[in-house]
Amino acid sequence: MTAPLTHSQILVLWHRVCVESIRRNLPELTLRQFAMMLHIYLEPPPHTVRGLASMLSISKPAVTRAIDRLSGLDFVRRKVDESDRRSILLLRTVKGSVFLREFGDFGSDLSKGLPE
Repeated sequence: MTAPLTHSQILVLWHRVCVESIRRNLPELTLRQFAMMLHIYLEPPPHTVRGLASMLSISKPAVTRAIDRLSGLDFVRRKVDESDRRSILLLRTVKGSVFLREFGDFGSDLSKGLPE
C-alpha cells in the first residue's frame, strides 16, 4: 500500500496538472463542468440533470448550462429517458472517454517525483 498524499503533494500535483492542461491546449472546463463529467464517467449510470442537481446542491438550469458545454465538446450526450419522457439521461461518449483516459495518464505521469 502506498501512503496517502499530503496536502502539499496534492496541491503540487493539481498545479502540475493545470499547467500541463494549458500547455496541451486542452478544452477549458470549469470545476463544475469537470466535476459533472467525472461523476458521469466514474459513477454507475443512469445520470440525469435532476440527479446531478441534487448531488451537487445546485439548480437544474446550472446543470443544464454545464452539460451544454460538455455536450458541445462531445464529451457527454443527452437522451430522452424512454421510461420518463420528462427526464434527460446523460450519457458517456467515446470522445469523452478518450479525453479522460489521456488526462488520467498524464496526471499519473506528473505525480511521479512529488516532493516529500
